[in-house]
Amino acid sequence: MLPTGRCPQDAAHRTLLAGYFCLVDDSQSRQKVDREYAVQKALHSAAFPVPQPVLYCSDTDVIGTEFYIMEHVKGRIFRDLKLPGLSAAERSALYVAAVETLARLHSVDVASLGLAGYGKGAGYSKRQVSTWTKQYRASAHRSIPAMDELSDWLSNNLPSGDNEVTLVHGDFRIDNLIFHPTEARVLAVLDWELSTTGQPTADLAYFLMPHYCPSHLGVISTLGGVTEIEGIPPPGDLISIYCRCRGLPPSLPHQNFFIALAMFKMASIAQGIYARSLLGNASAPDAARYGETVEPLAQLALKIAHSSSLSMPGSDRRFLQSPRGHAVLQQVKEFMRQHVLPAQQQITEYYAKHTDGPQRWQTPPVLEELKAKARAAGLWNLFLPAVSGLSQVDYSYIAEETGRCFFAPEVFNCQAPDSGNMEVLHLYGSEEQKKQWLEPLLRGEMRSCFCMTEPDVASSDATNMQCTLQKDNGHYIINGKKWWSSGAGNSVCKIAVVMCRNKTADPNNRHGQHSMILVPMDTPGVRKIRALTVFGADDAHHGGHLEVHFDNVRVPASNILLGEGRGFEIAQGRLGPGRLHHCMRAVGLAEHALELLCQRSASRQTFGKELYHHEVVAHWIAESRIAIEQTRLLALHAAHTLDTKGNKAARKQIGMIKVAAGRMATKVVDCAIQVHGGAGVSDDFPLAQMYAYARTLRLADGPDEVHLSSIAQMELRDQLRRTAAKL
Repeated sequence: MLPTGRCPQDAAHRTLLAGYFCLVDDSQSRQKVDREYAVQKALHSAAFPVPQPVLYCSDTDVIGTEFYIMEHVKGRIFRDLKLPGLSAAERSALYVAAVETLARLHSVDVASLGLAGYGKGAGYSKRQVSTWTKQYRASAHRSIPAMDELSDWLSNNLPSGDNEVTLVHGDFRIDNLIFHPTEARVLAVLDWELSTTGQPTADLAYFLMPHYCPSHLGVISTLGGVTEIEGIPPPGDLISIYCRCRGLPPSLPHQNFFIALAMFKMASIAQGIYARSLLGNASAPDAARYGETVEPLAQLALKIAHSSSLSMPGSDRRFLQSPRGHAVLQQVKEFMRQHVLPAQQQITEYYAKHTDGPQRWQTPPVLEELKAKARAAGLWNLFLPAVSGLSQVDYSYIAEETGRCFFAPEVFNCQAPDSGNMEVLHLYGSEEQKKQWLEPLLRGEMRSCFCMTEPDVASSDATNMQCTLQKDNGHYIINGKKWWSSGAGNSVCKIAVVMCRNKTADPNNRHGQHSMILVPMDTPGVRKIRALTVFGADDAHHGGHLEVHFDNVRVPASNILLGEGRGFEIAQGRLGPGRLHHCMRAVGLAEHALELLCQRSASRQTFGKELYHHEVVAHWIAESRIAIEQTRLLALHAAHTLDTKGNKAARKQIGMIKVAAGRMATKVVDCAIQVHGGAGVSDDFPLAQMYAYARTLRLADGPDEVHLSSIAQMELRDQLRRTAAKL
């Protein structure tokens, strides 16, 4: 198919200047052009996405060869299967749209389209092996043992019952599709010259083949692999989508055979291109290099053919980390194993020994040593994309790993509330504020706290806030009470981010009355009143949760963040990633709790059998695993939305995971406590501390009930918009 460069002399043809010609070349017979025209005409009549065929001309006197003309379809064609330059979300959506289109093709009624005699039907696999063996041998200038062996294996391992017959494309790939200019929607499927009727599984396997090829294999993008490309769904997901669209069980019968056949077909095509290059009549500029791919493809196909199972190289996660993110995760896991987890007992003993006095609020020496090692290893400030180069999806997996140990986030300088405060300073701080406060925080030289919740009002509604901010010449004066100021007790907590109500703000502007301001902790009038307890613990390892009073505290006007009345705007930017990180740490905590649950249930007996043999315990284990997996996926979806659409667009996903993670972790830990009996609520196991964290998470960063109300409002708004769009 060629874009029209000039119009034939026929007046009817001149009106189609924006269309396409489909011409016969030396490798394409008149019958194939006629077939292409016929199949596209039939599919277009059934509203399947193909360019509309306008006319077929067999008169060679018109332009010197047979041709047909089809409409011009304006859209995007991606020559590189990896889809470079697109976001992970776009890649995922485009691949899903492609496989849904393939399923739609395989679902059309061939007879109703008038294509009953279009192909030979049953026995497709046998014909394909025979056809491509002949093609390969006709073009092979030398014997390639792997190709011969592969041909023999395919001939001797034909699937039984190869009788399913649908319309098949024969060359269904991303680069043979035209996508909508801005949407993940297939507007047209191109290149029908290999189409026929036969086994649809072969079509699907051919589309999936790049998922099983190493990226270095091909000299062109259509021969290279797409494994580990962020956003491109793994084959299992694409197979499930395809089967769901066709109403089939979610599996690919004879998967090894059909993937090997697809590779044999591609290798035979590559051999043919290479053979034509040797004769000097190949059209591809790099045709000579195609020969380099034939033997590696055949060898890979043989490996797949002889495998007892078929798996794609690399991760099969729905939300893939970047290569750097995966590498950092492995470093963190190893660092945790070698250094962090072995130090737990020593740190526990430090706080058990120092129950009072200034040392209780200092970081244990062993923890400072771990922080120095982590920083030297480059495992530092991993939460901040601008510094670490990691996406939210990347860091979510890392946050889950650090959630297995209470003090692990601090080892990597990723602990709350400092991480959220550093996020605020990075996004909204002035250059002077960044130099004075952000840089020391990033270096781990100081700590910070966040002062928002107040003791005298219902803080689930932040507009109730009473702490005031008043301008006085070149300063601001702060008066009010705050509590649950986490981290404020640490001896090196030097700065507080304080949210206040502006005294002179417009009372009718509900969310424009508040500001955030930086208050050094040594400013006169800042008073630490007491350390609050969580289920009886003061959380000194976390810097405590303090009640702090601000009595006529005077700070320079330059300490204001972003400007007066911008407090809620900043809070939304701060709380999005911070809430997500809490939730992923809760997933890690739940994983640890489930491990303890399983170990205990396998080591203790009641009524003559291990605990896990009791149905209720077995069900707890199963329900815990289900809940953890669900929560992880919801959290990763939220992270993915943050990466691709930003904080505002991710509000609903963040709200959902905030509710789900706290509930899940509380339930899993509660089951683990129950299996441990009295030991579960003691200090002999970390479960009591885990429960305190998980239960508190349902209040921290906004109670569940507030998030549920917000989720409901956003869902209603989205549903109403979708309904209106249909009208």
